[in-house]
Amino acid sequence: MRVVVYGAGQLAQMMYLAGSPLGIDVQAVDVNNDTVVHPVSKTPLEISLAQALEGADALTVEFEHVPERLLEDAAKTNKLMPNIDSILVGADRVREKKLLESMQVANCEHQIVTDLAQLDDCVKQLGSKLILKASRDGYDGYGQWRLSDEADLPELKNALQGLDLQTVPLVVEKMVAFDRELSLIGVRNANGDVRTYPLAENLHHQGQLHVSVAPATNVDDALQAQAHDIFVKLAEGMNYVGVLAVELFQVGDKLLVNELAPRVHNSGHWSQSGAVTSQFENHLRAVCGLPLGDTSAIGPSAMVNIIGCSSFSRDLLSIDGSHLHWYGKSVREKRKMGHINVTTNSYGSLGEKLMALSKYLPLEYFPKLVGEATRLKG
Repeated sequence: MRVVVYGAGQLAQMMYLAGSPLGIDVQAVDVNNDTVVHPVSKTPLEISLAQALEGADALTVEFEHVPERLLEDAAKTNKLMPNIDSILVGADRVREKKLLESMQVANCEHQIVTDLAQLDDCVKQLGSKLILKASRDGYDGYGQWRLSDEADLPELKNALQGLDLQTVPLVVEKMVAFDRELSLIGVRNANGDVRTYPLAENLHHQGQLHVSVAPATNVDDALQAQAHDIFVKLAEGMNYVGVLAVELFQVGDKLLVNELAPRVHNSGHWSQSGAVTSQFENHLRAVCGLPLGDTSAIGPSAMVNIIGCSSFSRDLLSIDGSHLHWYGKSVREKRKMGHINVTTNSYGSLGEKLMALSKYLPLEYFPKLVGEATRLKG
């Protein structure tokens, strides 16, 4: 079987590695130049994009910001999974909010802004603590602004001058006093079969995910069931095929949807060593029409992102249960260079291993690591 992935980054690479044992050949498309490449070496293949699409059993994406002209061509083949509407929802926060509202899925109170003058009404309706998000092309903390005091509104408006809000509106959300950030990775196939992974707890720094722990601590059956029900409602409502990530805020015993990602997701990387079947394998199973795999956790796991850093000791692999995944990118500030997965048999042991891991890493690049290690050790 053959799957063509739009995007040639680390997620396509990890899909390739997951597909090989299943006999699934994964090819990647560099969407900057429409070139078909090997997902690991990035070497161009002697095949045109049209030939790749014709020879594929399934087409999918590794990120949601694929040029729409490419998605439209892919959709014409009837091989694109998830479908184009689901991918476009992930690429546009306005579409995302409209979807959540139409399905009556709880999310952050918000307004859509197409003119800076509307911000005054946002403050009246939502309060003076707001987060503003560009509706397109914002990720990892980019394209976001905060308002903490109404007195700062004129300064914020000045900072936003020059934005074309008619083309790219702002989604203005009321800041939520959430208890923690969670995410649910789930998968659905064309037959409507659904599997969801245990909830993961996510720690961010400057808008980027730094550490995920799964299964999240202090999750009872009711909270996991609530997350599963949200996933099922969304996946069935979109007629979704593949892995879908649902980012959530926990407020007491309630979950609010923060964002959707129509693809394999950073907060699901722990599943490579911490689950019976990884999110990458399950995504390929789903889009290829194969039975879905067991999503149970093997034991408590943590995923630690390596961001903007390449100088650390590979001796960290001496820690039992640790696995390094390197993406082969050139170093750039705030760029995800790789990640480390650690899996063990208890949260206390996981905390000890994360503390041991910190000794091999320059901690200015891993500011959340020691705190999380300390918490898990108890």
